Amino acid sequence: MKRSWTYRLHITLFLLPALILFIGILIAPIAMSVYYSLYDFDSIPSSTLSSEDYVGLDNYKTLFSKTIISEKTGKARANADRYLGEGLINAFILAALSTFIQLPLALFIALKLSKGIRGERTYLSIFFMPVLISTVIIGRLWMNIYYPSGMGGILNKILEALGLDQYVFTKIGDQIRSNTPLLQKSAKTSYDIFGGNWLAYKETALIAVFIPILWQYVGYHMLLMYAGIKGVPADLLEAAQLDGCTEGQVNRHIVIPYIKPILKVCVIFAVTGSLKSFDLAYTLLKDNVDKAWLPSTMMYRLSFLNTKLGIGSAIAVVLIVLCFAFALLINLAFRDRGEKVS
Repeated sequence: MKRSWTYRLHITLFLLPALILFIGILIAPIAMSVYYSLYDFDSIPSSTLSSEDYVGLDNYKTLFSKTIISEKTGKARANADRYLGEGLINAFILAALSTFIQLPLALFIALKLSKGIRGERTYLSIFFMPVLISTVIIGRLWMNIYYPSGMGGILNKILEALGLDQYVFTKIGDQIRSNTPLLQKSAKTSYDIFGGNWLAYKETALIAVFIPILWQYVGYHMLLMYAGIKGVPADLLEAAQLDGCTEGQVNRHIVIPYIKPILKVCVIFAVTGSLKSFDLAYTLLKDNVDKAWLPSTMMYRLSFLNTKLGIGSAIAVVLIVLCFAFALLINLAFRDRGEKVS
């Protein structure tokens, strides 16, 4: 009995430093965010918040209401600056694009490289290199690509060289004109309305943010999948080849099911990463963040630029809940029959 208690004491002492860090870095900030989200205040609190600042769930109601009632006039007005719906929709779009474009592309590259092609290690390094670069630097690089042609934008220069700028700019300009009442009767042509300014309009800003995300993280997911594919037992592959299975059949019935746990991790990373995406979007869009609102950019603007820390904390809580919920749903989706969700 004494030995058992001594053993437990030793285990507790070894785990205590990590437990303190876990509580201090993760649990405590989450609890504080939940607490602050129930109050309405405009500066960092130096003491306990008063009952006058307590608003309960009003911050959450504001986030999900398209219109709010003015306290002064009693009239309804648009809640454009605090409505979270648009930001969540954009985040879900990014999550869908990451799941159904980025991950299949990463899997395709991993399957090809795992066949032992010449220069395999070189290709691995090239694809993984963007992951090592700072996201802010990547944002600056892609800004140079997206700049209008008059400012040296590489993308627009390529479109002009191929003779596609007239068609592409006009099509996008027509869409912008149809979505903007003030521009419907404008004397400008659709070509001039857009002008190759990819980051200045809602019609193109979100996809312009996604492409650098795709470029940066496809190598990360590819490396995870590649490592999993290399771990597939060779005897299974040899047996499938002896049975006359094609490469596609081997990948579908042996390789992909074998790396299912890694695919689950990649999907969780892609979805939760899209929900909390901030640095690349903010670096790219700068003063045009309203053209592609994301929950994290809204939280930054409300919390640090407008000092609305209560409603900013509410956005943080929403993001935390969504990330945990999607992680649980993805675990359920990848669960085998009879397996418990951990």
